[in-house]
Amino acid sequence: MVEEVTRVIIYLFRSINNNKNNLIPRYDGVIIIMITKYFRKLIFIFFIAFVVFYIYKAIPVTKPIKVGVLHSLSGTMAISEKPLVNGILLAIKEINQKGGLLGRQIKPIIIDGKSDNRVFKEETINLIKKHKVDAIFACWTSSCRKEIKPIIEKNKQILFYPVQYEGLEESKNIIYTGATPNQQIIPAFFWALENLGKRMFLVSSDYVFSHAANAIMKDLAKISRAEIVGEEYQPLGSIKFSEIIEKIKKSKADVILNTINGDSNIAFFKQLKESGVSLDKTAILSFSLGENELQHIDRHLTEGSYSSWSYFQSIFSERNQDFVKSYHQEYGKDQVLSDPVESAYFSVKLWANAVTIAGVTTPEEVLNNIKGQALKAPEGMVIIDHENLNTWKQIRIGQANIQGQYKILWNSISTLKPRPYPRTRSKKQWQSFLQSLYVKWGNHWEPSNEKN
Repeated sequence: MVEEVTRVIIYLFRSINNNKNNLIPRYDGVIIIMITKYFRKLIFIFFIAFVVFYIYKAIPVTKPIKVGVLHSLSGTMAISEKPLVNGILLAIKEINQKGGLLGRQIKPIIIDGKSDNRVFKEETINLIKKHKVDAIFACWTSSCRKEIKPIIEKNKQILFYPVQYEGLEESKNIIYTGATPNQQIIPAFFWALENLGKRMFLVSSDYVFSHAANAIMKDLAKISRAEIVGEEYQPLGSIKFSEIIEKIKKSKADVILNTINGDSNIAFFKQLKESGVSLDKTAILSFSLGENELQHIDRHLTEGSYSSWSYFQSIFSERNQDFVKSYHQEYGKDQVLSDPVESAYFSVKLWANAVTIAGVTTPEEVLNNIKGQALKAPEGMVIIDHENLNTWKQIRIGQANIQGQYKILWNSISTLKPRPYPRTRSKKQWQSFLQSLYVKWGNHWEPSNEKN
C-alpha cells in the first residue's frame, strides 16, 4: 500500500511541474479546473500532508514494553544492588536481540532507590502511575520489599524480588526468586553445627530480615545441641563494630553467623582482623555476602570464610559458563557474578516466558501464567511454585578464596520446595512476631536509627 501511494505522489508531482497550461492533470479526458501556479502548489502541499497522515495512521506504531528496574545505585546497599541492574539489563538485551516479546522491544526504566525505603516507595508509585510499566524488578532488603508490597498489591502490579530472605510472607503479586529459609538459613545452620562448631554468635544489620533470621536460628538451637552465645545488631550502613567484636571474643564462639548487609561488611571484616580474631579459630558463615561484596573487601580478610547461596560463579556447568562468558563480554572480565545477580537475570527470563504464553503484558495475565514456570537457569533448574510463588532451588555452601571466588563445599542433592514459614512456629505465631517488630519500630520494617 505504501508503494502505491508513493507512486501516486510522484505522478502528481511530475504532472503539476510539467503542465504548461497551468492545469491540474486530466481525469477521463475532462479538465477539472484551471488554477494559478501558486494556488496549485498549495493544494499539492495539502495533498501530500494528507497522504503522509493517512500512511502514518494506516501503519501501526509498535510501542516498547516498559519494565521498572528499581535498585540502589547509591548509598550503603549500592555495592550489592548495582550488579543486579547489570543482570537484568543483560537478560533484556538478549531478549531484544531475538526480536523482543510479542513483536515489541523491552524498554527498562532504571531508577536509583538510594538505599532509602522512602525513595523506593515514591519511585514504585512513579513507575506504576507515571511510566505505566508492565512489571517491576526491585529491592534487596526485606524492609524495602515490605514497604512497597502494599503499593504493588493495591495497583495489581507484579514485583520480582531476587534476594534470599526470611520468608514469613506471601503475596499474590510478588514472585520471590531468592531462597526461602528452608533453602538457605535452616540447612546452612545445621551444616555449620556439624562442621564449624556448636557455640554460635549472631551478628546482624538491624532490620526485619536479620531479626527474623535470628529468630529462626534461635528456634533451631532449642531443638539441637547448638548454643547461641550472643546476638548483636547494628544499623544498616554502620561502620562501628568494635564493641560487638569484643563481645564475640569474650564469648569464645566457634562460629559467627553473619546477617550483616551492604557495605557494613567491609568495616566488620576489617575490624575483626584488627582485633586479632582469626578465622582459623572463629569461623564466619555469612548469609548476605557474595562475590560482589568480596570485591570491596581485602581478600586476605575474607579468605576462608563461608557463605550460603543457591548460586556461585564457580559452578561448573556448560550453562553457567555460557552465562559468565556473556556477562564478561557485556561488562568486562573483571566483573563478578553472585546469587542475586543470577536471580535477577533469570527473573526477567521467567517473566518473558509468561508474557509469551499469555500473549499480553498485563500483570494479572502474567501472574496467572507464571505459576509452575520452569527454567534451566545458570544455577540449575528453577521452578515457580504454584502455591506460594516462591522458587524451587538448591542450596550450596562455599568457602571464599584469595581470588574473591567461592569453592563449593556442599550442596543439596536436588532442588528444594520453597517453604516460607519454618515449622518451628505456626504461621499465626510468625505473623504475630513480625507485627510486634513493625509496631515496635513505629510502623516500619527497620528501626529509625541514625546510620553510624
